[in-house]
Amino acid sequence: DCCLIPESPFYLEGKGGLLEFVEKRLKDSGHMVIVVAEGAGQDLIAQSMNFVDTQDASGNKLLLDVGLWLSQKIKDHFKKKTNFPITLKYIDPTYMIRAVRSNASDNVYCTLLAHSALHGAMAGYSGFTVAPVNGRHAYIPFYRITEKQNKVVITDRMWARVLCSTNQPCFLSHEDVENMKHDDDERHHLHNTQLLDGSPAKCSPNCNGSAGAE
Repeated sequence: DCCLIPESPFYLEGKGGLLEFVEKRLKDSGHMVIVVAEGAGQDLIAQSMNFVDTQDASGNKLLLDVGLWLSQKIKDHFKKKTNFPITLKYIDPTYMIRAVRSNASDNVYCTLLAHSALHGAMAGYSGFTVAPVNGRHAYIPFYRITEKQNKVVITDRMWARVLCSTNQPCFLSHEDVENMKHDDDERHHLHNTQLLDGSPAKCSPNCNGSAGAE
């Protein structure tokens, strides 16, 4: 019924907020499922707890537990409404996913990964990982994996499909959406003006007067 991710900010209180949406959905359907991604709502948690950003030994930002915080906020909200009792269940799937028994496909896949990693090590390679790329197992350097993070583009069609499926509001103002579109356009333009080696492309006039990339 609702999906919350770090790339799409949300707010709790007030008109159009998450708590209002939860209350409306419960009145309409009688039940609701909220899926929260790790890292969502960090600004809201930090403000409510006066928390200062900290990092782990590797320099990564320590993320606060948004699941417990959000469930407590929802409970506190409905405690004020004596004529609207709810039952809330919080499920952390972290260890549930890791504890699932492997099947035959998992065994074959892990065996192929192990074989590929061993072949790479015996060939003298280091600082790499193994993963399927276009149907073939390939050696991928660590720096190519850690050079950037995957982010959901909330102005893209994929996130629009999620909103259409859950029928949830985007919790963003028109100004926020326009700013994100502008940032996405700049990143897209920068990506299109880079050569394969990562250096910026230079435009120069060719013989017919039009611009071309060198």
